Amino acid sequence: MAQLEHIEAIEKRLWSAADTLRANSNFAANEFFMPVMGLIFLRHAYSRYLAVKDDVLKSLPSRGGRTREPTKEDFSARGAVFLRPEAQFDYLVSLPDSANRADAIIKAMESIEADYETLKGVLPKEEYNELDNEILGALLRKLNPEELKKMSGDVFGRIYEYFLTQFAGTKAHDGGEFFTPVSLVSFIARVLETDSGVVLDPACGSGGMFVQSARVVERQNQNPTEKLTFFGMEKNATTIRLAKMNLAVHGLEGDIAKAITYYEDPHELVGKADFVMANPPFNVDEIDADKIKNDPRLPFGLPSVNDKGKVSNGNYVWISYFYSYLNEHGRAGFVMAAGAESAGRGDALVRRKLVETGDVDIMVSIRSNFFYTRSVPCVLWFIDRGKPGQLDDRASHGQPSPPAPLPQGEGSGADTLIDVQDTPPSPLGRGVGVRAVGHYPVREVDHYRGGYDFSGLLKRARELRAQQTTAEMMFWELVRDRRFMGLKFRRQHQYGDYVLDFYCDSCKLAVELDGEIHEDTKRHDHKRDAYLTSCGLHVLRFKNSELLESTQEVFDKIARAVSPSPSGRGVGGEGDVAALDRRRHVLMIDARNVYRKVTRKINDFSPEQEQNLLAIVWLYRGETKRYKELLAYYRKNGEDEAAEWLEERFPDGHYRDVEGLVKAVSLDEIAANDWSLTPGRYVGVAETDDGDEDFAEKFATLHEELRKLNAEAATLAKKIDANFKELMG
Repeated sequence: MAQLEHIEAIEKRLWSAADTLRANSNFAANEFFMPVMGLIFLRHAYSRYLAVKDDVLKSLPSRGGRTREPTKEDFSARGAVFLRPEAQFDYLVSLPDSANRADAIIKAMESIEADYETLKGVLPKEEYNELDNEILGALLRKLNPEELKKMSGDVFGRIYEYFLTQFAGTKAHDGGEFFTPVSLVSFIARVLETDSGVVLDPACGSGGMFVQSARVVERQNQNPTEKLTFFGMEKNATTIRLAKMNLAVHGLEGDIAKAITYYEDPHELVGKADFVMANPPFNVDEIDADKIKNDPRLPFGLPSVNDKGKVSNGNYVWISYFYSYLNEHGRAGFVMAAGAESAGRGDALVRRKLVETGDVDIMVSIRSNFFYTRSVPCVLWFIDRGKPGQLDDRASHGQPSPPAPLPQGEGSGADTLIDVQDTPPSPLGRGVGVRAVGHYPVREVDHYRGGYDFSGLLKRARELRAQQTTAEMMFWELVRDRRFMGLKFRRQHQYGDYVLDFYCDSCKLAVELDGEIHEDTKRHDHKRDAYLTSCGLHVLRFKNSELLESTQEVFDKIARAVSPSPSGRGVGGEGDVAALDRRRHVLMIDARNVYRKVTRKINDFSPEQEQNLLAIVWLYRGETKRYKELLAYYRKNGEDEAAEWLEERFPDGHYRDVEGLVKAVSLDEIAANDWSLTPGRYVGVAETDDGDEDFAEKFATLHEELRKLNAEAATLAKKIDANFKELMG
């Protein structure tokens, strides 16, 4: 931790120095970007060069007493770039003031381009002629502090990434669109397990996806250049230069084509990629529908088109493209704007077809402020065309069955929400599949919809907890704190559009206690129960009088409903995961409460948080051995807090649904939710422990403690005053 803090201080100092020097040059911020990144590239390359140099020299073969000269292949095999003497940073730093530093830097860049064909014409050169010789000297020295040479690990790799983020923050280049937060890219690569094959990024930016996928291979002590082949597309020439530099500094090479991906497919990789990784532009509304309507990369058809002939939102064009590039065992992981996972109209139709393939694997919600230039939240999508759990006959059984028909006609529908704007039929032929903008009662024919703001329901749930009926208070006393069969119940639990009286997630059981008013709401209750049943829940209804007068009989019925096994899944047994048909489920992770603050405006994952989210994926995949090895590593290295976070949620070391964090959701439930893929809709909200003590009691206790503290303070003041008077005589 001390080293991390030290590095952070160095990063800030280096950036401040570079920015100060920019102010003393003729360059604007966007013009200063490439020359500075060029020097950062050289310094980073030199660090990686030195880290492997001794091992390379020791491994070189000898013949006749002569050892052959090292080549770029020797260094690439160890994830480093080969540098001739004139390109080594120490040589550039040592140049006297009488030397032409610009010329020397240009020659250094040319020597690298001579060894790396993919870098020809890429590295900055002539720009250095515009910088004063003294400014260049100062900048070289600032980027080569003595303290960095004493640190372990890929320190300058961190600094390289830091400078990328800072330039993104200053909008020095395209508003920072070239940069994806490292913690997100790393997580995507590790979930995909990019171990070998073709890696494609159709919106590659600075190439971070390639670097992180290579690190997956490096963790296995293998050479990424032998295991992975990189292809990228990018429309901005400057960003392409940056991507190629980023690859080269890590000893990697890739074929990055200049192309507008909406209309061009230069690599012709449809159906051929092992991995697709991307962070495409969000919510683009300028794609010409006529130009792409027959594109083979749209297997699910065009999404919505506006009256100007433009695709209304390009998110599902990107998603379709990513899917189309995958081979039959391919995996994709990409960043998408929050809201795309529940978009309506033509987007919803595309999403339904995608979900019906059974290839959607994992969805992860990320809170806002992970990006340096975007404050909006996002969602990570994972697709796996080789996902296990293959159905016997995908041709006939690959689509989920819609819920049972619901009763028609007018009714109360009082606790249901709808958007009064834009209400086309949902993919199921009922309801509306669009985001709500307000809370309004609806007719019973309009049932459940996706994508809403549930703040009103959550408030209502809290109100109901504070206004429990006598029967509800009695039931809660008997089941809370796992008092009944060791099952965890939640009271007034929000599920979709509804608030359930009591809910046990591990056995998918809803218990409703009905007062006299329910004699007049039977039609509505039937509709509600039909929906909950379609989602896989078992609903038990009891009259208040039943519970109060025949308590034992009520709980006997509940016991029979959850025996012999509470649910068949989600209870943590290894067999449960093995029995789970992953082709018929999507893992939903709501990670919006998993983050650390980097600055007041920027969030990311700590290494432990990233690792623990990955551990959840392992458990879902049945990889309990890896999970246990991680816990052992945590304990051995004193990372007890990280270990406890996992053990609290997965106490038996096997996957289970965790309220407010993760849930394996069936395709039937997704269909019942108008094909929404929003994790928060399914995992629920982790209930705060406000049920064990009445709020009035808590407030009274706090008030009494404050009264005592005030009394003690008054007594102490009197003593001080008396002592002061005594001293003064």
